[in-house]
Amino acid sequence: MSRVKRGVTSNKRRKKVLTAAKGYRHGRSKKEIEAKVALRKAGVYQFTHRKDKKNDFRRMWQVKMNAALRPLGYSYSKFIGVATKKKILIDRKIFATLAEFNTETFNRVAKEVMK
Repeated sequence: MSRVKRGVTSNKRRKKVLTAAKGYRHGRSKKEIEAKVALRKAGVYQFTHRKDKKNDFRRMWQVKMNAALRPLGYSYSKFIGVATKKKILIDRKIFATLAEFNTETFNRVAKEVMK
């Protein structure tokens, strides 16, 4: 029975790892083992940062809303507290986009909420 030589398969696998690690610094882009470690860590960072992105956006929306509410004499926390008590179903993302792009609409909504 003839034997199967695995050279082509191994080279393909190595090449795939090194291609994925292209652009990494130092040995991480040249050496197979270091490249594998770097790719594994990159995957972990990618996963956790996808989760962190949600928190980052929420924080940004809060900052935008607070910046728009301060000139009206309200604070973000008071505004959100009143909005939740009145069961207003507009979320922070919508409020933030209103505050950024349609200031007069946001001001009218804010005054209506704080009545």
